[in-house]
Amino acid sequence: MNKRVISLCALGILCSIANAQEKKQEEVEQLEEVVVSDSRFELKRENSGKTVITISQEELQRNQGRSVAEVINTKSGIEINGSRSNAGQNLGTYVRGGNNRQVLVLVDGIQVSDPSSLANDFDLRLLDLNQIESIEIVKGAASTLYGNRAATAVINITTKNAGAKKIAANFESSIGSNQSSEESDYNLTDFSNRASVNGTLGKFTYLAGFGNQYTDGLSAVIGEEKDPFNRINSNVNLGYQFSEKFSFKVLGYYDKFKAAFDSSLPLMDTDDYSESEQFRVAISPEYKYTNGSVTLNAAYNTIDRDVYSAYPNSYGAKSTVVDLFNKYNFSDQFYTIIGLNYIKNEAVLGADTDFSITDPYANVVWVSEFGLNVNAGGRMNNHSEYGNHFTYNLNPSYTLKFDQDYVKFFGSYSTSYIAPTLPQLFGAFGANPDLEPEEDRTIEGGAEYNTDVFRLSALYFNRFEENFIAYTDIGYVNSEEDFTVHGVEVETSLTPIESLIIDANYTFTENRDKVALRIPKHKANASIQYELFTKTNFGLQYQYTGERLDIQYNPDFTSQNVELDAFSLLNFNVNHSFSEKFTVFVNFDNILNEDYEEILGYTTRGRNIRAGFRLGL
Repeated sequence: MNKRVISLCALGILCSIANAQEKKQEEVEQLEEVVVSDSRFELKRENSGKTVITISQEELQRNQGRSVAEVINTKSGIEINGSRSNAGQNLGTYVRGGNNRQVLVLVDGIQVSDPSSLANDFDLRLLDLNQIESIEIVKGAASTLYGNRAATAVINITTKNAGAKKIAANFESSIGSNQSSEESDYNLTDFSNRASVNGTLGKFTYLAGFGNQYTDGLSAVIGEEKDPFNRINSNVNLGYQFSEKFSFKVLGYYDKFKAAFDSSLPLMDTDDYSESEQFRVAISPEYKYTNGSVTLNAAYNTIDRDVYSAYPNSYGAKSTVVDLFNKYNFSDQFYTIIGLNYIKNEAVLGADTDFSITDPYANVVWVSEFGLNVNAGGRMNNHSEYGNHFTYNLNPSYTLKFDQDYVKFFGSYSTSYIAPTLPQLFGAFGANPDLEPEEDRTIEGGAEYNTDVFRLSALYFNRFEENFIAYTDIGYVNSEEDFTVHGVEVETSLTPIESLIIDANYTFTENRDKVALRIPKHKANASIQYELFTKTNFGLQYQYTGERLDIQYNPDFTSQNVELDAFSLLNFNVNHSFSEKFTVFVNFDNILNEDYEEILGYTTRGRNIRAGFRLGL
């Protein structure tokens, strides 16, 4: 109750301050879209051989109050299972029919993961959307540039940097309901707040931020007991520009959450909960020279997880990541990168365990004058447990220019690897130190048409998996069976007038050789954004998720697959800028109060409302 009163009072006071300020109009120059993650160079979209998904700061602001997983879940080829459920629900990130361990997450250019987890993945629940500046997503095998686990997607998250003022402050706050489709009391049980200070003092830049989220109101399983979720986030970003050639950054992150959950076998309300705490520090020096640069991204990360249930457990993990690379541009047409990536993962799994990966890699990009573009490279993976493994990529494209419009045809053949995790190699349950890495090959081809007001892209992908690590009655083994997943992704964006933006995407995904749990064969998203008098923005979002299979466990320890019904969600948001510095927003989620199951036996969110503000000083 105290949190609710504090948030409401803060909102009222800040509204009064902001109403006295006048809105200054400014023209925003529309710049040609540039993508980075598919090559590590800033390339015009027309010269990229991929359909890179960019989530801008403007889009993130329109989604304030939602989670990182919810925003990413609206993009083609991606299903983040659990993002529509209780706030503390475990997330399953399925991209192009893959799973968590095949998706690599970068934060500020550095790989992040949890070596103590079975998938060695990164938990998106640790992140606060308000601390993020932008997100780029590259789908397909990308181990050449990014190494282990970059098999189905790379999610590159960039946090906010310091502004140009000597000192500035930003505040974001929101309150909302958090209820299932069977409830209609709209109690305020979801609170999110963040404050940051930043600035530039000569050659020195700084940013420090702190955020908190508290969510209650829903049971994890379909039941009566409420299972709250509480998270805190803090981050520091310090930089110094020693000269035009040399700069240095130090970044620090501290994230912690506590999530209540219920028994999964049998499905019933319990008082179980888990805690996850992460501390990460990173440095990023960069030296620029004529036509090139040398960059070091290095980080040390610790994660502690504790589970309090009928089967309590405690996990501790450390990881060291070093990525040193040299970028050199021979000309405006020929770009090269040579690097060395080192990762050491450590985890306490009954005993201390660890492995290390040392990967030299190289990549080249050629942008010709006659429309042909080529992105190609290779990486030699050196693993302390299983030896060497080579991955490579070839990604040509051809662009036909028509004044300001273009048609681009592209294709790629890429390989990747997924190293066995520490629990699979040395854990307490079914460990096998002789495991080999999973191998993944992706072929894709498609086309993109782009004008000033319209963009349409479509591609076909075919992903082949071998050496899949499966759990059997004798423990973890490399499966002798191979698997093929194929599908189609279509994306379109239309701006018929300057104030109206229409986006839509559709994904078809099919696993030919095995049952794919929780992955819909058909999924579609659409959104409309309309800006009224440059002060008010209205948005309508629609999502269709098709039928998919889940697994039901029985008390006698048998199980069977169950088909979950398709469902559709409709969301609405409105943002209004009272001034250049102050914006309020209201979100209505699941307007039609759709009753559906995302995970068999678990609660999903019904119709909910959220209101909040952004203030910059």
